Amino acid sequence: MNLTKTIIAAAVVCVSGAALAQPKELNVICSVQAPWCNLIQTTFSKSSGIKVNMTHKGSGEALAQITAERANPKTDIWFGGTGDPHMLAAEQNLTLEYKSPVLAQLQPWAQRQAQQAGFKTVGVYLGPLGFGYNTELLAKKKLPVPKTWADLLKPEYKGEIQVADPRASGTAYTMIATLVQIMGEDKAFDYLAKLHSNVSTYPRSGTGPIKAVARGEATISISFIHDAPGEKAQGFPVETVTPTDGTGAEIGSMSIVRGARNLESAKAFYEWALTPSAQQFGAAAAQFQLPSNPGTAMDPRMPDLKKIKLIDYDYAKYGQVNVRKQLILNWERKVFNQPK
Repeated sequence: MNLTKTIIAAAVVCVSGAALAQPKELNVICSVQAPWCNLIQTTFSKSSGIKVNMTHKGSGEALAQITAERANPKTDIWFGGTGDPHMLAAEQNLTLEYKSPVLAQLQPWAQRQAQQAGFKTVGVYLGPLGFGYNTELLAKKKLPVPKTWADLLKPEYKGEIQVADPRASGTAYTMIATLVQIMGEDKAFDYLAKLHSNVSTYPRSGTGPIKAVARGEATISISFIHDAPGEKAQGFPVETVTPTDGTGAEIGSMSIVRGARNLESAKAFYEWALTPSAQQFGAAAAQFQLPSNPGTAMDPRMPDLKKIKLIDYDYAKYGQVNVRKQLILNWERKVFNQPK
């Protein structure tokens, strides 16, 4: 029996008796990678008897859909994706306050985010931001491995870097918010304007840059470092490093939609998704974020937080609608629209 089948067998538990007694439907937007979405859809449906209708969307698209459906919600629960859009949904009262009985057992960062959101979202995984690089291209071009944010401004990296477009990508927005917290807003945008000269392109997808690096289409990316091991497992020459001067991290989140038609099913899924057996599906799907339940088995390819200098990222502030909107507008005006 392979690892995925073993985990599925172990996870066909941990749902409420009410859900088992009265099978219902559940409408989920899933904002993690498709293989992970497929595993949780299949396993939760088998374990609960609940028919799961799942749509795969990025964080920005998910928030847009939930906002558009505000008057008549068609989604019951939103799983995964960067925490900032979940915080925005909480601020706009699009999601429902819910305190899980297991909340106190979760990692402190997951508990803190739930408290900051008025318990309208909860952290399910954490992923630090860093740099991906193609080892073969660096060697071929005789380029050093970048160690700090300042290193990315070196002229020898001109045209060698990819980072996603923050208008569409939670990864890239996390980068901007991280730099603002490290440097201050004026210096951060001066930095990003200089970095612009070294960026070849801004893909819409947050995973686009690391995939480009893995395939030799770019030399360096600014990415969540948990996205690299899956590429490396496919044989691509990709490694990661986190900046020694500090970095931020995403808190992938989960939220119940206000007005959910299948509320009891949503709560059953919510509780199940916080169990160690359910949280193993990330690694089973070659996704290596750090799980929020400390009882979850750790894969050695997951980031080691002891070796990473994380800043005290202010998720409450940088998850606000007006703050996010202004930072992205400033990036568009001061960075993206400037000549290289």
